[in-house]
Amino acid sequence: MQQSERSPDCTGLGFATSCRLADEFLTTRSVAQSLKLIISTRSVKKSQDTIARLQQHVNSNPRNKAGSGPRVSFQAVQLDLTALRSVHAAAQELLSSVPKIDTIICNAGIAGPITIDWPRAVWAAIFDPVYSVTFPYFAHGSLGLLTKPQLTTTSEKDTNGSSDDRTNKALSSAASGAHEPPLGEIFSANIFGHYLLIHALTPLLSHASHPPARIICVSSIETSHSAFSLTDLQGLTTTQSYHSSKRLTDILALTASLPTSKPYTDKFFTPPGSSRPLAPHPRFYTSHPGVCATEIFPLVFVLRWVKILSLYIARWLGSPWHTISTRKGACAAVWLALAAQETLDGLEAEGGLGKWGSATDASGSERVRRTQVDGWGYGGKVGQGREFGSRGRRRDAKDLTVEDREAFEDLGREAWREMEALRVEWEKRLG
Repeated sequence: MQQSERSPDCTGLGFATSCRLADEFLTTRSVAQSLKLIISTRSVKKSQDTIARLQQHVNSNPRNKAGSGPRVSFQAVQLDLTALRSVHAAAQELLSSVPKIDTIICNAGIAGPITIDWPRAVWAAIFDPVYSVTFPYFAHGSLGLLTKPQLTTTSEKDTNGSSDDRTNKALSSAASGAHEPPLGEIFSANIFGHYLLIHALTPLLSHASHPPARIICVSSIETSHSAFSLTDLQGLTTTQSYHSSKRLTDILALTASLPTSKPYTDKFFTPPGSSRPLAPHPRFYTSHPGVCATEIFPLVFVLRWVKILSLYIARWLGSPWHTISTRKGACAAVWLALAAQETLDGLEAEGGLGKWGSATDASGSERVRRTQVDGWGYGGKVGQGREFGSRGRRRDAKDLTVEDREAFEDLGREAWREMEALRVEWEKRLG
C-alpha cells in the first residue's frame, strides 16, 4: 500500500516488495504451492499498469510455471488510505472475493511537503556524511495537513487539490457544523487507513490452523521518542508528522501481544458483527527498509543524484542502513512474510520482539538486522547490547532500562486505547 516512491532501479518500494516476494516464493517454496498477491492502488489505470509490469516480471521466471497455470497470480483493489469510505469499499470487495488472507504488508509512506535547511544540509554533507543521511536533521515537514472531508461528496478536482486546499476545506467543513473532526492526511495514509482496513478484514485473518496471520508494518529507521506524543496522536501540531506516524507504528506493533494491550487488541481483532476476538490473534511485526533512494522526499534531477551519491558514500563509510535500492530495502518485509513461523518465534523467544531492518555491508550484501527502538531497545529486554555501535542508531539513543521498558509498555497500552476509540468514533460517523 505504497504511494509513488521511485529509486535508481526505477521501482517504488511497494512494487519492489511485490517482485521480491514473488521471486523468493518461487525460489524457496514447493512447486505445489501458489501465491496470490493483492495489490492496492488509487486508480484502475494504475492497477492495470502495475499488474501488467508484475505479470511481465514473474513470467520471466521459469519456476512460475506448474501444472495447468502460473504459481503466482495477482488481484488489484482500488484503495485511497486518506479516504475512509475508499478503505471501507476496498475491504468489502476483498471480503466478497477472497477466502482468506495470510499476510498483510502495510508499507504506505507519504511525508507531505518537506522544507530543507540547505545551509545546514550542505554543512552536514561535508562534516557529518553518514549520520546526516541516516537521520537527517535538516528537513522538516508541514504543520496540520488534513485529508479532504470524509463526510461530504467532493469533485475530482477537490480530491486532487493541493494539500493546502484540502486542509482549508477540511477545516471549513469541521467549522461549518458538519460534525467532522480534522483527520491528519499523513496519519491517515501511514497508519489509520491501514488500521481501519485490517479491522474490517479480520474475518479473512481467522485461521483455524497454525500459523496465525501476519501483519507486517513498514516503519522507518528515523523514528525517535521525541517525534510522537499521545496528546497529538495524529501529529497535527508537529513538523515531524511522518516520523510521528512511524513511531506510532512501532509502538502499536511491538506492544500488540502484551497483556496490558489485550483489552484493546481483543476489540480490534473482533470481526465486525461478532462478539469474539480471533484466537489466536494475528501477529504484528514491524520492519523498515533502511535508507532507500526513493522520492518520498522529492528533489530536482541534479540534487536527486547528489543524494544518491551521498547514500553510497555513507554505505562505503560503514553505515549498515543504506540499502539504496528498493529491492534491497524490501529485504526485511519479505523475510518476515515468508520466514517459517518457527524461525520467527525462535528469534523472538531468544531476543524479544524486534524491529527488523533491511541492512547491507559496504559492498551492498544485504541482510536483516534488529533495530534499536527508543524505550524498547532491540527486543524489549534490558541488557541487550548494541548491534552496530554508534553508527547503527541515533546519537541520543540510550541503552534500555527497566523504567524505560515499563514506560514503553504503558505508552503502548494508551496508544492502543486511543486508536480503538478513534476507530469506533469514525466507524459510527461513517455509518
